[in-house]
Amino acid sequence: MSDVTNKTGERMKKIILSAAVAAMAFSTSAVAADKGIDIVTTGQAVVYYQTSDSNKAANKSSLASSDNSSANVGLQLNLAADLQNNFTFGSQLTYVGGAGLDRTVVDANMQTNTQSANTTDNIALTKIFVAKKIANTTFKLGRQELPKSLSPLAFTEGWNVFKNTFDAILAINSDIPKTTLVGAYVTSTTNSDDLTTVGDMTAKSNLNDVTGAGNNDMAIDGNAYMITAQNTALPMTTVTASYYSIKNVTSGVNNNDMSANAMWLNVAVADKSLPMGLKMGLQAGNLDPKVESSATAAALVGLGDSVSDTNAFGLKASIVPMPALTLTGIYTSVDGGENNEVNLQVRNVGGVKSPMYSQMVGNQTQISLANDTLVLKGSYNMGDMGSVTLAYGMTDDTSYNAAGTADDYNELDLVYKVKSGGVSYLAAYVNQDFKGLNTAVNATDSNYTNHIVRLWARLNF
Repeated sequence: MSDVTNKTGERMKKIILSAAVAAMAFSTSAVAADKGIDIVTTGQAVVYYQTSDSNKAANKSSLASSDNSSANVGLQLNLAADLQNNFTFGSQLTYVGGAGLDRTVVDANMQTNTQSANTTDNIALTKIFVAKKIANTTFKLGRQELPKSLSPLAFTEGWNVFKNTFDAILAINSDIPKTTLVGAYVTSTTNSDDLTTVGDMTAKSNLNDVTGAGNNDMAIDGNAYMITAQNTALPMTTVTASYYSIKNVTSGVNNNDMSANAMWLNVAVADKSLPMGLKMGLQAGNLDPKVESSATAAALVGLGDSVSDTNAFGLKASIVPMPALTLTGIYTSVDGGENNEVNLQVRNVGGVKSPMYSQMVGNQTQISLANDTLVLKGSYNMGDMGSVTLAYGMTDDTSYNAAGTADDYNELDLVYKVKSGGVSYLAAYVNQDFKGLNTAVNATDSNYTNHIVRLWARLNF
């Protein structure tokens, strides 16, 4: 094994392993020449901490108290290899644990690995795939990331300690001029849970349950087929259209007795010639569930519930009035989920966030059904001193949710990022204001506030 540093000073190591060693270490059947395979290694080390302070009567807490704080120390190693003949291989080994912080400073972790109870505890194989390029088409098979720009309803999220990944078969084609075609069969995801609950990176599921509204939640618990076309033929414009066929949708009455079709459109306009760096975006989507069981249909009718579509629409615009300042305005609207309607939320089926433009740090539940949301945001770049972003969002939520979704919700986010000595740092403060909650569920907690502080440091190598 030898380390090689390239001429540009990139921090990269090349490890030459024999084919036999590669097979034992990384569980791959790739066959290499006798001289071995060149494995390029990259990765990151992370320290992550989050705490909250709520005046909710049911669970009042104080900032930085161990019983309402979470932390992790993690290490991630990426391994990439050229297998020749247009074959490539990639894998990712992830360690995430508490490093003793979960026994002293905090009582919980943001993410865990629980695939075993022996020496491999806290270690997971979060990526392993083989890709093959044939002419203008690339096929990718295995555990991998899916970008939101091409897969808006099943995408990789980056807000937690480490990103979630998917078991999928992916095909990308560029035969048509100025057009990228993507086809995907997505079977499962590594879990990336919500803001204040633990996400188990080894807890694979048939995509995540994304609960909806009404007396009976609707959730996705199956596989998804996706086709996406992205086109840049129009001047200054990128148009992305996606279609999903989703299997095994549960209605809350019977399991896996429904299916759903979903369509999503995103239009982005940007060009250096536009005044003040103007950028604009438009998004629209439809989630259409189908009842496939007569027994389920009869049960829903008996409960007074109706299965209906969820429709989404969003607009955003940003300008750069001065070189260091970017101002953004966002409006989104989602219908469905009112009264006794049973709907699917506009959420990532492989995570927790929403593809809506109005997604902030913690408002995904409020913006995913029956709401109108306005977000104003300003970002200021201070050069070597980092950047600071201030965002304020207002949501009028009219959905009916047995879990008690807020009728009115406001959020303030203040985020500071800086890179120093090769380490990236983030410090964030979030203020959540809940008003008009379902008092039948929340009793005296119809109005309360919640404060969140998040800190992390990442060293990429």
